[in-house]
Amino acid sequence: MLPNQQCDKKSKVLVFGAGNFGSCLADHLGDSSHIVYMWSRSENLVKHFNEHHRNPEVLQDHAFAESITAVGPEFPSSDLIRRMDVLLFAIPTEGVRETLTALKPTLDEGRLPLLIFVNKGIEIKTRALTLEIIADTCGPEIAKVATFLSGPSFAKEIVKRQPTSVSVVSLSPDHAERASQLFHQPWFRCYTGDDPIGVELAGALKNVYAIAAGMAAGLGFENNTRAMLITRGLAEMTRIGTAYGASPLTFLTLAGVGDLFLTCSSPTSRNYTVGYRLGQGEKLDHIIKTLGSVAEGVTTAKGLKAIVDELSVGAPIASGVYDVLYEGRAVEERANELLSLPPIRELDLSVEGGKPAKRLMQKLGFDA
Repeated sequence: MLPNQQCDKKSKVLVFGAGNFGSCLADHLGDSSHIVYMWSRSENLVKHFNEHHRNPEVLQDHAFAESITAVGPEFPSSDLIRRMDVLLFAIPTEGVRETLTALKPTLDEGRLPLLIFVNKGIEIKTRALTLEIIADTCGPEIAKVATFLSGPSFAKEIVKRQPTSVSVVSLSPDHAERASQLFHQPWFRCYTGDDPIGVELAGALKNVYAIAAGMAAGLGFENNTRAMLITRGLAEMTRIGTAYGASPLTFLTLAGVGDLFLTCSSPTSRNYTVGYRLGQGEKLDHIIKTLGSVAEGVTTAKGLKAIVDELSVGAPIASGVYDVLYEGRAVEERANELLSLPPIRELDLSVEGGKPAKRLMQKLGFDA
């Protein structure tokens, strides 16, 4: 195992969310000499964690760092929040607006903690990315310095200290660097960037294509088909992202093709599992009830469909996933339709568009 590099400065970190990813990042930071608090809505989880330093719901076999304290189920107190150097949000995208609304009265812009978001998804009702949700709830100045961590990073491998790399981005290069320094270890390498819109889109969209990859496996298709879906999924993601206003290069990063490859090629991926079980003939309602965790690609597919329609972008794979999830189409029938499409140009990026990103940048006070 690679040795930890102890930080010169101990940060006080509050993690919102005690699921797989929130727990593993809390453990990583706690093991890197930081003082960590982890909030959960479950009274049983909080009590069990503080008594045994184990999470009874996820990663049950892992003994967590002693420097982590679970808090809840009540929302963290204003006093605790004001003592924090870092607030890390590891909750589903659909819960971000509610959480930030409750948090906003406590935030002091004169002494603002570092805000890091690791959720991946699009808010269904508004089709908003997390960056826009932050602007709506906390104001544009806070959104400008929010940071986003994304990349190929399964929680069960992070807690085993297996080498992992992620993208850490913000509209503020200084805040991206601060977040990178907080997380960086020899086995958890961070690479900074300045395109949160592209990173958010990539992180949300790859879950939809992971469902498609799972469907293909469920139908009995093998490696050629998986490679096809990953490559054509990347082309669709890049086409959608460019039309939205993101940099096409972002989709070649760890947060883009790296995360897409991992999620589409691992049977342990929640979204892949949903697709596989659909391909095997199970009903979506039964899959969701028995999955045991959130598969954000299911909800993201609905928000993505609206974005694709607004942008008038060709996204046949994403549209096919939507049709299976929400229009009752059979997986095999929809797959045959996709395979029967005529040949097209392989690379076809939008040279115009970018209106959603321009509107968001104007909301944040940037000239677009």
